[in-house]
Amino acid sequence: MAKEMESKPVSYSRTVMSRVMLPSEANSAGNVHGGEIMKFMDTAAYVTAVKHCRTNVVTARVDELEFYLPILVGQLVTCRTQLVFVGRSSMEVAVKVEVEDLKVDEPPKTALTAYFTMVALDENCKPCEVPRLELETPEQEALFKKREKIYLANKGKRKGK
Repeated sequence: MAKEMESKPVSYSRTVMSRVMLPSEANSAGNVHGGEIMKFMDTAAYVTAVKHCRTNVVTARVDELEFYLPILVGQLVTCRTQLVFVGRSSMEVAVKVEVEDLKVDEPPKTALTAYFTMVALDENCKPCEVPRLELETPEQEALFKKREKIYLANKGKRKGK
């Protein structure tokens, strides 16, 4: 009988990454390209997933990517991530992007959000089992149940290609 994998709390893999946006990441008007932000979000989601499972992961899906504010050259962008659902080999990471003008004394604002589904891979590039997720608050439990329903609905769509 296989040994059951230990679980890890949501707080174990939470990640915060920040960087200043540069001219090379923007158009001629100074607006940062959405793809640059998505790449940064994907990297932050990757870090969170790898911290949880301690193996390689790949991005399988991005859900509910919503842009709320433009991001400009010179602004500080911060990605805040946490796991919200874990299946057998997949993990769903909530990513929130905050933007802050460093020259203005105002709190950061939410610029965009998304959910990234990451799949853990073994040394043969095959999906492998990941630790269960320990939910620490009622809010985490509610979000887990909500995202589990969405995950299962999407999984059914993939099998019915």
